[in-house]
Amino acid sequence: MTDFTGLPETFWGLLAHRAALTPDATMLVDEKGRSETFAAVLHEAERVAAGLLEIGVREGDTVSWQLPTRIETVVLSFALARIGATQNPIIPVYRSREVAAMVRQCDARWFITVEEFRGFAHGALARELAHSSGIEALVLGGTMPQGDPGALPPPPRSGSDIRWIYTTSGTTSEPKGVCHSDSSLIAGGLGLADATKLVSSDVTTIFYPYAHIGGPDMMVAVLAVGMHTVLMEIFEPAAAMALQRAAGVTMSGGGTPFYLLYMEQQLAHGSEPLVPTLKSLSGGGSPMPEWVYHDVRDAMGIQVLHGYGMTECPMIAQGGPDDDPERLATTAGRPVLGCEVEIRGDDGEPLGRGEAGKVLVRGSMLFHHYLVDGEIDVPHDADGWFPTGDVGYLTPDGHVVLVGREKDLIIRKGESISPMEIEDVLKGHPSIADTAVIGMPDPVRGERICAVIELIADSEPPTIDDLRTLCLEAGLAPFKAPEQVEVVRSMPRTPTMKIRKQELRQHLQPAGTDDSGRFHAAVSTG
Repeated sequence: MTDFTGLPETFWGLLAHRAALTPDATMLVDEKGRSETFAAVLHEAERVAAGLLEIGVREGDTVSWQLPTRIETVVLSFALARIGATQNPIIPVYRSREVAAMVRQCDARWFITVEEFRGFAHGALARELAHSSGIEALVLGGTMPQGDPGALPPPPRSGSDIRWIYTTSGTTSEPKGVCHSDSSLIAGGLGLADATKLVSSDVTTIFYPYAHIGGPDMMVAVLAVGMHTVLMEIFEPAAAMALQRAAGVTMSGGGTPFYLLYMEQQLAHGSEPLVPTLKSLSGGGSPMPEWVYHDVRDAMGIQVLHGYGMTECPMIAQGGPDDDPERLATTAGRPVLGCEVEIRGDDGEPLGRGEAGKVLVRGSMLFHHYLVDGEIDVPHDADGWFPTGDVGYLTPDGHVVLVGREKDLIIRKGESISPMEIEDVLKGHPSIADTAVIGMPDPVRGERICAVIELIADSEPPTIDDLRTLCLEAGLAPFKAPEQVEVVRSMPRTPTMKIRKQELRQHLQPAGTDDSGRFHAAVSTG
């Protein structure tokens, strides 16, 4: 296991430390065949930092950036860290309304983007922002600003200053700023590296937006152990598998949707491993149904090391390579290095192992505070515990099991029902690609159980009786079986692929109606 004691406490310091240790080792590889060493990234980031300084970017400035997952984006993030700017990474899929809200929320002085990406005119958006808000817009072309590194002031030394503002994406209100320091972000990356036992010979991937908090956190792991990572700016499953094979990737992933796409590629290929070097998939973002672990292991012959985290606390728990298959399939792993997990009841008192309640976390990777309308909001209690909004329990040996979200719990005739438990069963139906179970207002029950399903292409929709039978055969209590079924063409999702359940609730029609895009029915179960 790698010893992480004595590492620098800043993002820039980590890069400088690694470049001094292994300057000629590969750090970054991309789908275009380019590769960069640790020393090369350090030197290029210094030149870009000097160029940014020349055009007016200063320590403490908040710089929003909306960029693809490219080597240049990674270099820019280190250049901004070298100056001591506060970074506000924005996922490229967001458009003008969301971007304007995020820039406004964190009071950004600069907005950096590219002219065009995936058919969208980001440059035009930047110029409109500059016109409407007065923000300084920098639209990158073939090169980034360059300058003389000798003109740079000393790098920031403190890891406790706010250097990262990520933004939540609510459906009914403007986003909140989630404020991290270098130290809290680094703690998350070290937690990942420690739990998954990464070493310098490993090769990982960032096939998701680098602007997601998982991007810099993976970069921390890269720097901490001296391995390299592979970047891909537009994810396409077949191309991703080919790139991983060529690069000798040992750990990939990103979350359950990625696991399933990789499994489909392997099944279409046959029994010979598509990526012979691949040892595991890892990710988080949303819980993983038990069947996913077993299906992926059977198809690909590798482990799935699923984890649990959120923007506020990027690493909470993580499955590890030494966990047994049962734990990997049914839990989100153990709390990572530096993180504590506590389960509390409705009265606020701690619960015992095996008792489900509210999940609270505390640790060095926890964010410092929210930024809301220019005001600081600290949601932690006096002892530093943060309520995640999740519901779960700890197993006797300390693994975390999630059973739902506090706001997602369905209260039916006074009984609290976890949607996740039902979703895991419904996803086993051969016609269902994905499902979301939500509570719909009901005058008799309080809430009734509504299953919203997305079908596999060319599949016939299951009847409500089919789904009820499936639930009963899986051992669920009859009152947990769906009482309403809605079929949608596609689920509304966040950029990180989480289903927007609140949006589903808002748009569903009353049970019993029908239109050309949706089938639904309702039954009474008493």
